[in-house]
Amino acid sequence: MIRPQCVELVFRKDWLEMRRNWQVLFPLVVVPIVFALMLPMIAVAPTLPLPAQVSSAGLVYVMKAFPSNLRNEIAEMNGQQAIIYMLSLYLFAPLFLIIPIMASSVIASDSFAGEKERRTIEALLATPLSDSEMLLGKMLVSFAPATIITAASFLIYSTVVDCLTINIFNGRLLLPNPTWLLLIFGLAPALAFADIGLTVIISARVRGVKEAQQISALLLVPLVAAVLGQASGLTMLDPFLLGELAALLAILDVGIFVGSVKAFGRDKILMHLT
Repeated sequence: MIRPQCVELVFRKDWLEMRRNWQVLFPLVVVPIVFALMLPMIAVAPTLPLPAQVSSAGLVYVMKAFPSNLRNEIAEMNGQQAIIYMLSLYLFAPLFLIIPIMASSVIASDSFAGEKERRTIEALLATPLSDSEMLLGKMLVSFAPATIITAASFLIYSTVVDCLTINIFNGRLLLPNPTWLLLIFGLAPALAFADIGLTVIISARVRGVKEAQQISALLLVPLVAAVLGQASGLTMLDPFLLGELAALLAILDVGIFVGSVKAFGRDKILMHLT
């Protein structure tokens, strides 16, 4: 039985420590904001000189790689609108999954590895907290800022996209739409929690924060594949696919947490300290 008050104690302790570490927090906040500001400009800037009637042969060639539903959406658009639409709403979407992974990995890597470096791990393991309470508290410390930063970045991105394109699309607001809402508030949190669970266990097994961060960076490989797949048109994130992925990841999250508790082992962590 997990006691919420014990989970809260772990959360509050690590939250206060994290708030003091501006060397970690500053890039975690600034980089996603810059990311959210720059992407819409990249989508719009190269197309500004194009006449509204132009639809280049290159655009037609690229469109052939995309599924029929996307081709139907942009069939009535001019070249400028089609490029902005594809970049802003589809090709840039998987990049926003990197934000929760990046934020959660950096914080989660410090969960136990940081305690070892600060030499506070023995006192933490000596507390009457259960393994599940300790793990859940530390996972939530990484999960909360990761989801907040992701949501804030999406809000900034949506605002900038709409401000830059409202005249181009004759008053139509491109964002938010169902695909992006499911991506940011469904798939991204589920993905972040899975990444945190794996990273926390890695952090408990290695000796330092840098080692934990280097190993957890391998978890970005599937995201790179998703970005490449989206860019090539092999896979397209639509509401149905996003809902399925979010549901599967939610089930996987439960399995990862249960497995993490079983694999935790205080004795093993203490052995690594000697």
